[in-house]
Amino acid sequence: MTTQDLIKAYYAAFNAKDWTKMAGCVAEDINHFVNEGDKRGGRKAFAEFIAHMDDCYNETLTDIVVMPSADGSRAAAEFIVHGIYKKTDSGLPEAHGQTYRLPAGAFFDVKDGAITRVTTYYNLKEWIRQVS
Repeated sequence: MTTQDLIKAYYAAFNAKDWTKMAGCVAEDINHFVNEGDKRGGRKAFAEFIAHMDDCYNETLTDIVVMPSADGSRAAAEFIVHGIYKKTDSGLPEAHGQTYRLPAGAFFDVKDGAITRVTTYYNLKEWIRQVS
């Protein structure tokens, strides 16, 4: 599987809400850097984060563009997040079903057919503006 195919499979699993398949795209020792958050290390912490996100948000990604490096060791992706804020997340505005649309991006390291790092970026102030 190429790096581009791997990243596309990762996002297809996200959109299908197939968290097991999504976690299967990442290495056991994944380094996960969340936008303006702490690093999470390991597949277990990654899966816990995904479960928390699923509890608080209902998101679908569209307009996904994946840009792998020539050697396939890294990639970037850009996409639009369409979401519903379902449950209040700690330190954020109160949730009551607000919708949002937000451009976002991610950077990946890939080794031996698995994602070893994912760093996600979006404009948190814009998200807060949309849900406030």
